Amino acid sequence: MHPKYGDELAVVVVTYFPGETLEPFLDTLDKATARDVRVVLADNDTDASDESLDKAAERENVHLLRIGENLGYGSAANRGVAELDERYGWIVIANPDLEWHPGSLDELLAVAERWPRGGAFGPLIQEPDGTVYPSARLLPSLGRGIGHAALGKVWRGNPWTKQYRQETATPAERTSGWLSGSCQLIRREAWDSVDGFDSRYFMYFEDVDLGDRVGRAGWLNVYAPSASVMHIGGQATKRASAKMLAAHHESAYRYLADRHRGLLWKPVLAAVKLGLAARLKLATLRDR
Repeated sequence: MHPKYGDELAVVVVTYFPGETLEPFLDTLDKATARDVRVVLADNDTDASDESLDKAAERENVHLLRIGENLGYGSAANRGVAELDERYGWIVIANPDLEWHPGSLDELLAVAERWPRGGAFGPLIQEPDGTVYPSARLLPSLGRGIGHAALGKVWRGNPWTKQYRQETATPAERTSGWLSGSCQLIRREAWDSVDGFDSRYFMYFEDVDLGDRVGRAGWLNVYAPSASVMHIGGQATKRASAKMLAAHHESAYRYLADRHRGLLWKPVLAAVKLGLAARLKLATLRDR
């Protein structure tokens, strides 16, 4: 039986050499809510060499959790949440390369009040040039996933990618299949009901998997564009782009294989694995 949680708010930030992005994250977070916020920095750095973390930990509301190894995004987030006691009924999982717009976190909480069955809430995410990132998407079915994977890079306007990314939809408060793991507010009961992120996903698709399992557990994933943040993007993944490409393709296969079990699916999954391997090779060659 899960404990009854209080109404306090915590932000779990997964860090891996966050550098200069961390200070603006924390500064803008102060203006994103009028509430007191507990911040847990779940750090995946293996040699504790980023001085920005020590500086951040000097802040009164910040707790630095040095994990000592690179567990990946979802597992580090799980470790960060495990640091929180029962007072914290609301959790934000976020990347450090975000800047919060004033009042945005209070607005996310206000949306949550309107959706009592809402388990996860995602803000509108803007890129630095003002472009709206498609952060609330449909779940990737096998057909939609293959179409997007095969054509997304060469034909951006293909129908599978447009449907999956929900790019034609006007930003409006609505339910979604899943929400970007770069920033989402999660009800602690919903988090517990699915035991957080699946630790088998080192990087990528952990948020897709979480959204699917949250929905299967009877909760809703709610897109809340009345709240907004800016995502600088890619600060950690730039350090190991080839490794991240491989992790992306491995996670995509895991997600599909988990949901298509049995002998009848084995030939299809074998073809998917070959296709993803070919796509990874092409992507790796292109990035050299």
